[in-house]
Amino acid sequence: MKKTQSIVSKRREKILDYLRTNESINTNELAERLHISPLTLRRDLQALDEEGIIVRYYGGAKLADSVNDDIIDNNDIENNDFKLKRIKKRQSIAKYAATLINDGDTIFINSSSTALLILQYLDDKRVNVITNNGKALHATIGPNIELVLTGGQVYERKQSLVGEFATYILSKVTADKCFLGVSGIASDSGISTTVLQETLINHEMINRCSGPIYILADSSKVGKRNNFSSGDINEISCLITDCDIDQNSIQGFEDKGVTVIPIDYK
Repeated sequence: MKKTQSIVSKRREKILDYLRTNESINTNELAERLHISPLTLRRDLQALDEEGIIVRYYGGAKLADSVNDDIIDNNDIENNDFKLKRIKKRQSIAKYAATLINDGDTIFINSSSTALLILQYLDDKRVNVITNNGKALHATIGPNIELVLTGGQVYERKQSLVGEFATYILSKVTADKCFLGVSGIASDSGISTTVLQETLINHEMINRCSGPIYILADSSKVGKRNNFSSGDINEISCLITDCDIDQNSIQGFEDKGVTVIPIDYK
């Protein structure tokens, strides 16, 4: 497993090296250059995009930090607008989710960057936060937040904590509410991720929550089905997304008993 992870990490580093030199890529061209299949490249790009390292667009991708306020090229302006819109969506989703948390709550937050944003909107609320998100150590949190990391094996690419130790710690906690960010959610299947190691963590958080299970996902993730299932649709209480979600998708979730809350980010 470690050898496989090393191969994936080196391949993704090659992708980033290419982007640092060329600013943007054509996916078909890069797949040929790296001698990998287009499917493998798309999975790598999706993972890097979810981490916020790159920004994907139709037919290509570019480094997220290569977009700045001084850009004058029309294509770059379009990509910058896309990035800013995505940030606004995630912030709006997280800000709303924070309003669902009360004084004294114990909550689960997984490795999602969107779920992690909740912490900066809790203000002075007294909340126990149990998370496997290593990035929480660098998050802005209020004075009354009790932050508990699960411990466990570090999944370096996302700085998440996984493995038997992490799931064991979760098994000793009962949370009032659970907030999970996901790579994909579909009304006919449930929630899914691109990271196999995180499926057990998400399952355990769902199982150890006595209250509602909230899924935080912008509309681009609605309808997506990734390789690894993290939970069935009947285990989910509510989907918090942005107002770009289409009405048919909303109806599909509500037919399965999932409340959909579309947040206006504009």
